[in-house]
Amino acid sequence: MKKQTIDDRQGGRVPRECDSEESGAGGRLDDRKATILRSVVAEYIDTAQPIGSSHVVRSAGLGVSPATVRNEMAILEDEGYLAQPHTSAGRVPTDKGYRFFVDGLPERAELSGAQKEEVRGFFARTHGELEQLLTETSRMLSTLTRYAAVVVGPNHESATIRSAQLVYLGSRSVLAVLVLSDGAVEKYSLEVDEDLTGPLVEAASQGFAARFVGHRRSRIDRAHESGMEGTSGDVTERLIAAAAAAMDFSIGDADQEPIFVRGASQMAEAFDAIETVRSVLSILEQQIMVVNLVRGVLDRDELTVAIGHEHGVVPLAECAIVVSPYRFNADEVGVIGVLGPTRMHYAQAIATVAAVGQELEMRLVEG
Repeated sequence: MKKQTIDDRQGGRVPRECDSEESGAGGRLDDRKATILRSVVAEYIDTAQPIGSSHVVRSAGLGVSPATVRNEMAILEDEGYLAQPHTSAGRVPTDKGYRFFVDGLPERAELSGAQKEEVRGFFARTHGELEQLLTETSRMLSTLTRYAAVVVGPNHESATIRSAQLVYLGSRSVLAVLVLSDGAVEKYSLEVDEDLTGPLVEAASQGFAARFVGHRRSRIDRAHESGMEGTSGDVTERLIAAAAAAMDFSIGDADQEPIFVRGASQMAEAFDAIETVRSVLSILEQQIMVVNLVRGVLDRDELTVAIGHEHGVVPLAECAIVVSPYRFNADEVGVIGVLGPTRMHYAQAIATVAAVGQELEMRLVEG
């Protein structure tokens, strides 16, 4: 599991490794401070209430007095791991405190047996085209974690065309169908100005397949741009040209990666401040920004956790994100993840993202 923080250097976003044992004073946390910090983080994740020293004494089993714990918590506050919202209140974790906690989690957190079966069962019974699969995957991931789920699909322009077909619908109607290497299926109906027959469309379909199968999706764009639509040959050539033009125009913003976001309302419920809720929902509505966020956080194709200011998106400073890559083939990589409050159940979120990403990749590779 990869973890990172983000430094702003000349306007850039530079990942750097974290040392989970470093303290703000340049030393290392001793066992007691580490135990207290982990106890505060775990309790705050569960309760969303500032954690006092007496509670830590009871939950951590340290065998010391509340006064001793208070002194240790004050040091942790001075070193940037904890904060005190009010003078008489207990402490809450900072981004640095959460980072220490996350870096101490097992490298291979796993779901329970029942949850594993739920994920496997979902992929065993979910069928249909790629877009439907990714939509349902994002919905299932949000349901399992109670956070906003994000699934970024491949840019279809880089996919290879596995199948290309023209289907006769009527005397002047044809359906163009592409099946891509990433599992996507594209369909587009077109009307022509000359009479068609089933055998004629079948002949055009064979020519359509011969011209494009095995090539990248962008080949259709280049065919259109090269003036293919102006072909003055026989009717089959004109039909192939019309289909190529239709499939070109139908993709619109195909150079952008498709993104599927579910659970935004559940995410909003995690925050009390209405301005924070508005910021979160506003970001989640901007697809390009969300794609840039998850792609920017993902580090070297490994599961990555970015907490608070680490991901560099100021409106989401109170959020954490867990993302993982999944592959369609050797060249195409999508991203799957969850966005939640920094008070996230990290072990559960990490295990769920990893498991769902692995099952999704297996499903796509197996076709």
